[in-house]
Amino acid sequence: MKIMLVDDEESIRKVVEHIVRENGYDFCFADNGQRALEIFNKERPDLLILDVMLPGLDGFGVCEKVRAQSDVPIIFLTAKGDIVDKGIGFKLGGDDYMVKPFDATELVYRIKALLRRPHQIHDENLPGNTNCLKVDHLEIYFDSYEVFSNGVRLEMTSKEFEILAFLAKNKGRVFTREQLLDKIWGRDFDGDINTVTVFIRKIREKIEPDPAKPQLLLTVWGVGYKFGTK
Repeated sequence: MKIMLVDDEESIRKVVEHIVRENGYDFCFADNGQRALEIFNKERPDLLILDVMLPGLDGFGVCEKVRAQSDVPIIFLTAKGDIVDKGIGFKLGGDDYMVKPFDATELVYRIKALLRRPHQIHDENLPGNTNCLKVDHLEIYFDSYEVFSNGVRLEMTSKEFEILAFLAKNKGRVFTREQLLDKIWGRDFDGDINTVTVFIRKIREKIEPDPAKPQLLLTVWGVGYKFGTK
């Protein structure tokens, strides 16, 4: 599998390259946003580590353009002290954030967590014998990590699928935003609680016929969210 880094700091590149190669992954990199898009299209990496503050096209811009064509996992990097709206990154399809300087072991853990399942699926046919939940127009295949709406496969990021799958497996049970943040991102995640709200909205935009009037991913006012039918 191949990991791609986009960062204009040579010291960061050397550290990440060492970590990536030491753990058995191939490595490629770019030092600016425009070059990143060119290399991404050529190399087709399995995971993208993306600095937010880049010369020219910034990390958010790169993420937006990548998401238009791929659901590859994306980890954003931010320097300690940078004022970055993490909500923007998540809205654009980012899966995780790390602050520089970062711990090598933690980076490896996050990479492996995002690569545990396939993200780029090109088969347009419905999968066969898999663990599946069918509710109304929606089909969730937990084994192959695919979601279909009226027979059409939906493009979902890793975190979007994890949230939907977790709630679907616990159909009818209400979870607070704090519980979802803990279950999906882990106790060490230092992001804002509104991250969950952003992802719930994005999932609804994909699975609900009318996201403004959700029928599957429901809000329990004053408590949290649940998966079920009204």
